Formats: sequence, structure tokens, C-alpha cells
Amino acid sequence: MKLKVVITGATGMVGKGVLLECLDSDKIDSVLVLNRRSIDMKHDKLKEIIHQDFYDLSSVEDQLKGYDACFFCLGVSAYRLSEEEYTKITYDLTLHFANTLLKLNPEMTFCYVSGQGTDSTEKSRIMWANVKGKTENALLALPFKKAYMFRPGFIQPMRGIKSSTKMYNTMYTIINPFMPVLKLLFAKSITNTDRVGKAMINSVTIGYDKTYLDNKDINQLAAS
Repeated sequence: MKLKVVITGATGMVGKGVLLECLDSDKIDSVLVLNRRSIDMKHDKLKEIIHQDFYDLSSVEDQLKGYDACFFCLGVSAYRLSEEEYTKITYDLTLHFANTLLKLNPEMTFCYVSGQGTDSTEKSRIMWANVKGKTENALLALPFKKAYMFRPGFIQPMRGIKSSTKMYNTMYTIINPFMPVLKLLFAKSITNTDRVGKAMINSVTIGYDKTYLDNKDINQLAAS
């Protein structure tokens, strides 16, 4: 059976990579992306909904039924945000979206892009690590068919993808000439946008024996 998937954050680096892998995969039948601004792409598998208020999905709920998986790649940097602001975007928005999809698709698998350093105990001195941990814990408490927490560290953008954060693009430009050496020295610590997409697809089609996936797990699942 081919899958029908929902992707959030497709205008960002990780989400764009996941989207491209889904469009290329013979395991995926259709892709629905929800964005605040258009990705300006056309594909036979692709449907796009432009929706501004992710805290209120009532007007688009009828279009969110009949999906097998959600690849939740929407997120923001905690830089210059208060804990309250970061929690509203990272926790409140994510849980509202997840609960809405679960209500409409009780057999859904949910893949959440968290981050390396996330603290499941919610006792870290680092604000974002606690909020991400709180979000993961809440998602795992929901009765999804399966839920996977993706905790990537360094992600290399592929296929011409750019980060929506200027600082990250500068970093990638500086690091890129050294990537061959870095891959030799730290092969298990580096993943890329292609592999994240493949790993998400495979998490639904073949599963994985871990709930929390770091770069090593992502690379292993992508190659499965």
C-alpha cells in the first residue's frame, strides 16, 4: 500500500528535503503540505494548503482526513525568543496540530523533528531543550499508531536546498569545502536532508526499534 502523508514546514530546510524525498518515493501516493506561504512547486502527487493560523485548523479539517503519516518539520530557533514565546510555537502549536490530525486519522504515524540535546526529563538549564522535551513527551502520550522523535545534529542540505535562517546558510557555506574530510572523521555524526526524508518514509513503511532517532539512527533507517 502506498502512503498518503502530511508535511509541515516544507518551506524550511528539513521540510523541503523531506518533501522532495516523498515526491520521488514510489512508496508515497500523495503529499499534502500546509504552509503559511506557497512553496511554488507543482507535482502530480502534491497538494498545498495555504493557511495562516495553525492554532485554528477548523476551516481545513475536512482536507486533513485519510492520511497515514505526518512528517512534522515546522519549527523555529529559540534565538531571541522568551520561554513563553518559544513554548507557544514549539509546544502549543505542535500539540494542537497533532491532536487535530489524530482525531481525523487515528491510525496515523507521527514523526516529529526535535533536535540533538533535547531533554526528556525537562530539567535542563537550556530553555529550548526543556520545551522540546516537553513537546516530545506530550506527543508520545498521544495514542498515535507510532510516533518517532527525530533528534538530528548536523544536517547537510542537499539538492540545492537553503536554510531559511541566514546564519545557518553562512555556516553551511563555510563548512561545505571541508565536508569530505568531516564525513570521513565523523560519518556517524552527520546526516543530510535526503536521509532524513528517507528515514521518515521508512519509519512508516518498515518501522524502527527506537523512539528517539539521532543522526546515526537516521542514517541507518534511511539505508534500510
